Amino acid sequence: MAPPGEAITSTYTSRNNFPKPLKLSNDSLHRTVSDITFQLSKEVLDNYKETAAVAVDEKQLPPISEVEDAKCECCGMSEECTPEYIERVRNKFLGKWICGLCAEAVKEEMEKNGGKIEEALSAHMNTCARFNKFGRAYPALLTAEAMREILRKSSRSEGKSLRAKSFNPRDRSPGAQKNGGIARSSSCIPAITREINDLTLSN
Repeated sequence: MAPPGEAITSTYTSRNNFPKPLKLSNDSLHRTVSDITFQLSKEVLDNYKETAAVAVDEKQLPPISEVEDAKCECCGMSEECTPEYIERVRNKFLGKWICGLCAEAVKEEMEKNGGKIEEALSAHMNTCARFNKFGRAYPALLTAEAMREILRKSSRSEGKSLRAKSFNPRDRSPGAQKNGGIARSSSCIPAITREINDLTLSN
């Protein structure tokens, strides 16, 4: 049997026998370098194409303009509009911003007034103010007042009085033709007018 020191060294030397790494030939080394270079250049080219496409897209897209809430000075409705649009509307309507519905109403009022924008705008603003103050709270009275205005305008245009003649079947003259109709005892317009005037005075 061998002395203990020799046995250890012999075991140590047998375990230390690692295979030596293979030497790469110059040819395979050049091939590896060229493959890596190709991959890197391909990635750089792809990145360049992506950034060029994004830059072209950014040039083609129009800039997104900010929107703001604009409140109509007639009816009080709010809309989201660009500052450029708000400026155009204000230039068109004497510095006041009005919504599209009110703009159409002002145009119709201009046609009635002979094209005077100041009068048309003030008439529409007065109508909206009266509606907001009075019509929203009492819609039935507003409808009655509108009917009264229609009757008043139609009577002015036709040159007739506001009240219609009452029809009473007993008051027929002997030779008059027999008319079918509903007899009317009195008009409701004075009562409505009284209520509206009382409401206006109390406000």
